[in-house]
Amino acid sequence: MNRMTKIMASVAVAALGLSACSSEPALTLSGLDPQDFVGEKGGKATALYTLTNANGMEVCITNFGGRLVSVMVPDRDGKMTDVILGFDNIQDYMTLPSDFGASIGRYANRIAGGTFELDGQTVVLNQNDGPNCLHGGAEGWQYQVYEAELLDPQTLQLTINDPDGHMGFPGNVTAVVTYKLTDDNAIDITYSGTADKPTVLSMTNHAYFNLSGNHGVEGTDMVLYVNADTFTPADAKLIPTGEMRPVEGTPFDFRTPKAIGQDINQDDEQLLLGNGYDHNWVLKTKGDITKVAAKLSSPVTGITMEVYTNEPGVQVYTGNFLDGTVTGKKDIVYGQRTGICLETQKYPDTPNKAEWPSCVLRPGETYTSRCIFAFGVRE
Repeated sequence: MNRMTKIMASVAVAALGLSACSSEPALTLSGLDPQDFVGEKGGKATALYTLTNANGMEVCITNFGGRLVSVMVPDRDGKMTDVILGFDNIQDYMTLPSDFGASIGRYANRIAGGTFELDGQTVVLNQNDGPNCLHGGAEGWQYQVYEAELLDPQTLQLTINDPDGHMGFPGNVTAVVTYKLTDDNAIDITYSGTADKPTVLSMTNHAYFNLSGNHGVEGTDMVLYVNADTFTPADAKLIPTGEMRPVEGTPFDFRTPKAIGQDINQDDEQLLLGNGYDHNWVLKTKGDITKVAAKLSSPVTGITMEVYTNEPGVQVYTGNFLDGTVTGKKDIVYGQRTGICLETQKYPDTPNKAEWPSCVLRPGETYTSRCIFAFGVRE
């Protein structure tokens, strides 16, 4: 049985259950105190939820922003290691602007000028990234409280009802994010959405990964593979120009795995614009969820993470704008490039580029997206 077959099949109930951590007095395996996630925003309660599987892997999630808070996986020696950045209390998530671990919506990444045309009408959005709309605007879904439902001991379902006109987006949208922890040590994330007016929808997860487990040091020693022959270069405002440029002969060629830091400081126009990698790769997988879209591995711990998706692109963001002003879990200061994001997505600014795979959602249709983070070890 190959790895993907096992991932697809391993949805059985784990030996350990899933619970709203707010009812548990003990700390999580990652050291989180569930009581520190009991809060409220807009009359909706927040909590921490813990998924565990038969192998002892643990995933903690808060319904504030639908965020992964910690992911504990075994390293090559069997030591359980937290591999994502984040905060250890709900107050920091609410008051310190960040996308750590978040379920992003309505539209992941940037929309140029905070505007686009839809069915002959001009849609004007919230501008929160200079003139652009980034990750759904200043009050995107990463700052909203999702309704949480435990479907089984390894599955958490999160639902958001986003009203017509929120951040400028048309239509009432109901979106569902489902986190499933498999017994093959994979986090299988599915997204779905419906709308009562034509709108745009593209969701992703914004976890910052550092597979070394040492979140105070740069993650650029991690080795990255991206299954893509082309990427979408950006302008000075990090908006794709519309070109699909071959990676051959550029620092953007990760078809042969290499350390992220190998070429990141080259005198390359695109790297200078993004202060590192902050670009969309055009995946060769063509929506085939069984093919590896990207792979990350740590030479320190031996932990590996394969990414699978049905989306056409993946944004590789190397934490270039982390600047040491934010202190996360275990009082660790997050400096530049201490976490790496692999955001499966529609291409950035697709609403303004009719030639790219459509992101339009119409009444009667259902938006679906899937991303799998599959963990393992190499010797």
